Amino acid sequence: MSDQPETAGRLSSSDGANVIELNQYRQSTDAVPVMFHRRELDAILRIYGRMVGEGEWKDYAIDQLRDRAVFSVFKRSGEMPLYRIEKNPKLAAKQGAFSVTNTHGMILKRGHDLQQVLKVFDKVLKLID
Repeated sequence: MSDQPETAGRLSSSDGANVIELNQYRQSTDAVPVMFHRRELDAILRIYGRMVGEGEWKDYAIDQLRDRAVFSVFKRSGEMPLYRIEKNPKLAAKQGAFSVTNTHGMILKRGHDLQQVLKVFDKVLKLID
């Protein structure tokens, strides 16, 4: 031990190096990336499966970033995504954590409930004469 006093979780050693307590280190590390929960992902994949069955969508990608989770939908895997379904918890208290964005970056629908936001993909049936 050194003869120097302990300071707020940091210990000083005789060679000048600082020793940090484990619980402080765990609190200071970066937060876990934002992820879709099982039920959220189930609702998204249900829409995805329907659209693949109709031949409109072909591929998808899931990104889990530090501040948001993104489910991207593609017509072909080498192109820009047709739609991005995003979960951004920072916007949960304001506009809603979930949003659907098109290729051009325009937000098609935003809200607090994922089921309501995903209704943007529901098609309106038309009467054919």
